[in-house]
Amino acid sequence: MNDLSKLAIHTITTKQWNLETAIEKYAEKGIHHITIWRQFLENRDLKKIRKTIKDMHIVSLCRGGFFTHPEKDKREDAIHDNEKAIGQAAELHAPLVVLVCGSHPDQSLNKSREQIKEGIERILPLAEDKNVRLGIEPLHPMYADSRSAINTLKQANDICQEIESKYLGIVIDVYHLWWDPQLEDEIRRCGDMENIFAFHISDWITPTTDLLNDRGLLGEGCIPIRQIKTWVEEAGFSGTHEVEIFSNRYWKTDQDKFLELIIKSYQEHCL
Repeated sequence: MNDLSKLAIHTITTKQWNLETAIEKYAEKGIHHITIWRQFLENRDLKKIRKTIKDMHIVSLCRGGFFTHPEKDKREDAIHDNEKAIGQAAELHAPLVVLVCGSHPDQSLNKSREQIKEGIERILPLAEDKNVRLGIEPLHPMYADSRSAINTLKQANDICQEIESKYLGIVIDVYHLWWDPQLEDEIRRCGDMENIFAFHISDWITPTTDLLNDRGLLGEGCIPIRQIKTWVEEAGFSGTHEVEIFSNRYWKTDQDKFLELIIKSYQEHCL
């Protein structure tokens, strides 16, 4: 199958390109969905960016979160940054801000989880006012020390159930969740709550040489991508399939050729 109508790419995937180049290159290949990482917006005029995007559909803005810290002032700084992210999303007409929720090694995971819930509750009224949804992205447990204390889909679903807002949902990333024996059941639970907001895809390389920047192209690793996609779609999700690859290997290569490999791997291992 050659259908690219649901393929989206994160700007971090081809981070050698600036935003304008990424938009142009994606469109040339028939890709019309994009998730923008916030570092691509630094010191930029958002109105001009909105005009540059034209017919490209922004799936989400990545990322907000990082609510956790032992010091209250630092947590307040995080709230202000999340409010800024919501404002950026609204100005760009991005419907979703992805939340990488944070964790801190100087406090317990339970304390971090309490701060995450409190942080989401603090920014949710602004998100509702701006008509921007918030998507909790559970991260693999190897990031539980400093990136996220939300490490399973169950934990993310529990927060959504406790807060109960149509503006709060889940970002399912196969790289972070493929290992979870409860994954199918929790995806089904997402379907019951109608809270799947986004679906991220890449693959797990064996052996992994870098805990952050060694993701693979689809089909290059051991993640059952098609199976998880089937569960997600059976749960009612009909949105885009977002390729999000952090890779020191691929960032060193010709990004035009890398984009061609992304498309080929998507067609062969996701459709």
